[in-house]
Amino acid sequence: MKRHRNILLWAGFGVTLLAFLSYFVFFARFPVTRDFPWANLILFIAGGWLLGIGLRRAFSESERYRGKVSGTVLSALSLLVFGFFLFYNFYLAKQLPSPSDAPHVGQKAPDFTLSDTNGKPVTLSELLAASSAGQNSAEKGNKAVLLDFYRGYW
Repeated sequence: MKRHRNILLWAGFGVTLLAFLSYFVFFARFPVTRDFPWANLILFIAGGWLLGIGLRRAFSESERYRGKVSGTVLSALSLLVFGFFLFYNFYLAKQLPSPSDAPHVGQKAPDFTLSDTNGKPVTLSELLAASSAGQNSAEKGNKAVLLDFYRGYW
């Protein structure tokens, strides 16, 4: 008798990968699914359920279904992916600094020193003094410097 493919194993692994990748591609955009990833956890449960049924079929009906080795490997990989997802969302994400410590719009920025494009150190207080020195006496109270923050790497 020819053994059938155990498609539930592969479907469970696919749903597990979908649960992992969909968080970063789609669900992280919305606060309701980013703050607590309930939708992804439901997908992980569905993938684990499919893997469990597929493993049961592979071991209890081995004359009819294939997948003892591949099912074990796919289940181990799925557990690894699920473990990394939990570690990322419930441990690493909590290590980020609180946004309440960040300056708010309109709040005065603390003085700092950075290098300009020529390597010369420039302070915020120097920039504010230079912007007020170039104005006439009626505009002396209006001083501004635009600070632009970039995320990522240079």
